[in-house]
Amino acid sequence: MFLTKLKENNPALLDYGFYAHQNGLILPDTYLLDLDTITDNAQKILEEAQKNQVHLFFMLKQIGRNPIVAKRLMEIGYEGAVCVDFIEAITMIRNQIPIGNVGHLVQTPKAALPEILASHPRVVTVYSLEKIREINEAAERLNMVQPLLIRITDDDSELYSGQIAGFHSDRLEDVLKEIDSLDHVCFGGLTVFPALLYDAEQHAIVPTANMKAMNRARAVAEAYGLKDYVVNVPSANCCASMSLVHELGGNNAEPGHGLTGTTPLHAASNQAERVGYAYVTEVSHNYEDHAYCYGGGHYRRGHLASALVGTSS
Repeated sequence: MFLTKLKENNPALLDYGFYAHQNGLILPDTYLLDLDTITDNAQKILEEAQKNQVHLFFMLKQIGRNPIVAKRLMEIGYEGAVCVDFIEAITMIRNQIPIGNVGHLVQTPKAALPEILASHPRVVTVYSLEKIREINEAAERLNMVQPLLIRITDDDSELYSGQIAGFHSDRLEDVLKEIDSLDHVCFGGLTVFPALLYDAEQHAIVPTANMKAMNRARAVAEAYGLKDYVVNVPSANCCASMSLVHELGGNNAEPGHGLTGTTPLHAASNQAERVGYAYVTEVSHNYEDHAYCYGGGHYRRGHLASALVGTSS
């Protein structure tokens, strides 16, 4: 999907991919990361976010939860990692990386709560009352109060398969009352997913229907008397979307593919970010008119269209 853009805006990485493979420096089925390019992309996104009063966590699940990249991002001013699952959170914690948000797509299991909460995440995403109570119990044992990020999903929300979860906005007041009844959790903010996506017809990143649910939830929260909370507007976060996050009332975003210049917007147009990684593998064998390669790292939703085959670029 990004081979053309890689050739256009980061040919040195392409050349090095061939060099590293041909000289045995990397094995096939390797994602080769360009730390300098990722850092440059991250700095550009951070500057755009600051112009728009948006705080940034970083998401590294797309590049293997890489702690070296995480430490570089913390050095340039990011506020912590967004960890969609507990394995990623534990990886970050054990590499001394602060947690900004954990549990967005996979709620934190009970057995992992003590270690994760002890690191004092900025927020923990929840979408069940049972999980809120579990977090409260774990936080009580740690003598702390954990802020919660409430994920909102209404009947008109658009969700990915396997990621169906959330509280209806018309139940939010009851959820807030439940949180208020507990001593070791508090309201930290609201989120939906995905909030933004690339629209091929408009050639732009646009709000999804999920932002309707967000707006309903914000109205409930404000009627409840809440203010100064996290409004998390995730997905397709990059330089081009920071002003949109602000316009939609968001104050928190979490670039992931934006850091590597690999959102669908980047495949379709020239953007501030350059491609920051390359997937390198090799042909295992030929059989009749097909070539078979080592491909365990291929992402099935990655829209793979072509590959560059040879011994050099």
